[in-house]
Amino acid sequence: MMDRSFDDVMNRKPSIMKKALQLDYDQYEDEGIGFDYEKMMEDSGYTLEDVQKIQLENSVGNTPLIELKRLSSYARKFAKKGYGARIFIKDEAANLSGSFKARRAAMSIHQAKKLGYKGVIAATSGNYGAAVAALAARAGLKCIIVQECFDSEGIGQPEIIEKARACEAYGAEVVQLSVGPELFYEFLLLLEDTGYFNASLYSPYGIMGIETLGQEIAHESMKRFNKYPEIVICTNAGGGNLTGTARGLRKSGAMHTKIIAASVDLTGLHMASDKDFNKKSFTTGHTGFGIPFSTFPDRSDVPRSAARPLRYMDQYVLVNQGSVFFITEALSILEGMERGPAGNISLAAAFSIAQTLPEDQIIVVQETEYTGAGKHMNAQVSFAYDRGVEVKMGIPLEEKPGKNLIFPMSGALLKHKEIPLKNLQLSYLKHYKDEVLLDEKDLKYLSEELNTTIEKIKTMMEEINETKK
Repeated sequence: MMDRSFDDVMNRKPSIMKKALQLDYDQYEDEGIGFDYEKMMEDSGYTLEDVQKIQLENSVGNTPLIELKRLSSYARKFAKKGYGARIFIKDEAANLSGSFKARRAAMSIHQAKKLGYKGVIAATSGNYGAAVAALAARAGLKCIIVQECFDSEGIGQPEIIEKARACEAYGAEVVQLSVGPELFYEFLLLLEDTGYFNASLYSPYGIMGIETLGQEIAHESMKRFNKYPEIVICTNAGGGNLTGTARGLRKSGAMHTKIIAASVDLTGLHMASDKDFNKKSFTTGHTGFGIPFSTFPDRSDVPRSAARPLRYMDQYVLVNQGSVFFITEALSILEGMERGPAGNISLAAAFSIAQTLPEDQIIVVQETEYTGAGKHMNAQVSFAYDRGVEVKMGIPLEEKPGKNLIFPMSGALLKHKEIPLKNLQLSYLKHYKDEVLLDEKDLKYLSEELNTTIEKIKTMMEEINETKK
């Protein structure tokens, strides 16, 4: 019997992953630090048309693009004359399982079925679990969802518990764990013990599943308005949402659409801290995932993540928790759409950004999600209050994560703030600060990774090395 100690299981990660995906990542590694990202994506064997067909056969995709006329009008109240862009939302809650994650799950489940696996496993506390469970049910596959759910006192996040309920409704087995390193350890053991497929969020199949979302936005925008949207805003956590959407837009001709990442600002809360775990009101789409996964994408459960957001993002903005709850209620009251909370992170950013743009420009918020019991803002706000978090009205950007939730008294106070992309690029490059010499091939790879020039890479590396002295 194999050693089941933590260290030995972690050492077996490459072989476990290779068996659970039947994907040999070694073939894409280059000499030096790089790897052939595009070849990895192409070798999946699916075209965009294949993906679209697989999804539509499973009641996924072809979701409506809806103009939020009343919300846009509300934003214009706080903009100068002639400003206040039109805000649209891609209603991904219309997908099977109620979120855009069904696009990713459809491809992972299709691949698992194609390769002859009897079941699938996914490590996720979010909507992806429900999506995998729903699509596995349609395919007749067994399903196990592993969740990081509780703190050491056994208290669970209401949103995560709600998603567990959804997974179980689709017939999945849900394994709930406390916060900490045991999540990945248990995940690896389950893959090894069952021989099931790893329905990873970060495999090529997971990312290409979202490319159809970008494609649909591009095609419908061109059909209805004879132009591509000026801006598409993506809620950013692990980076796959943004990566897939941007790739789909580019493949469909929308080369100049600006891609903006949006996250909830949870600065100061440590995502692996038992103490901080239940101090946050958002379990995804926040800086605790968005920043580290942007600056080190290969921290995921596969050797090379197909989610690489810095290749595609043009801007990164943050909003506070209270503002997202505010816009969630505004969406319900003004548009009759009860959605959220994760997709409304982008919507809060869009509301603020729209006020800076001419009124004939188009901003697309590229996803919504279902809401329900534990996912509802009332449950989250009550949970925060019970944990000793102060709930008040005020200036949202003064919010201190884990200490208070600040709701804007008016839409005029709902503002975003920006993270300079250079800060993220420098953080990414620090992983290579000890490299003795980066050759031209390495520099070319880094320029692709960070969507910048080789000269700027050289300048930033010099800056990092100067700081190190």
